[in-house]
Amino acid sequence: MPRISERPVGELSPALQALFPRYTGNGAHFADQFQVLSHVQPAAENLFDMLLTLKQQQNIPSRYVELAIVVVSQLNRCLYCVENHNPRLQVEGLTIDDPQALIDGTAKGQLTETDQLVVDYAIAVTQAAERIPEALFDRLRREFTEAQIVELTLRISLCGFFNRFNQALQIGESSTAAHPV
Repeated sequence: MPRISERPVGELSPALQALFPRYTGNGAHFADQFQVLSHVQPAAENLFDMLLTLKQQQNIPSRYVELAIVVVSQLNRCLYCVENHNPRLQVEGLTIDDPQALIDGTAKGQLTETDQLVVDYAIAVTQAAERIPEALFDRLRREFTEAQIVELTLRISLCGFFNRFNQALQIGESSTAAHPV
């Protein structure tokens, strides 16, 4: 149970009520996160609408977005996000039983060169954004447009935000996991 109340959907503004089913799949995914963040309406409205818009535009293949999200969430130990995004990798053709394998390199046999580039970049942005090697950026520039690099960086950085937000407010944690006896 989150540390902050989940606002009932019926009490949300009309804009958030309209956004809720689109973002959460009618409550199937991330409903608790949506309802907690809705305490700050402009944040909920703009963040969730932006994510839906980016998803719809498909400027970056979903495979790379999901791969980056799973890597960042695993690095940040956000089990909520790992559990919600790892199955989406299967939809994108990757079966990763242990997301740590992406980080320690034991999943390389399943990854394309571009997949590995996305993994390397997600790790670099998450662990030491100020020290990303120019060679890594050269590889990014060969595979992605500047707009795609900006969006990939945005998605990686936003994932880190959501990881910390979920962890601090104990979103997605059971009451026993959040408050061990």
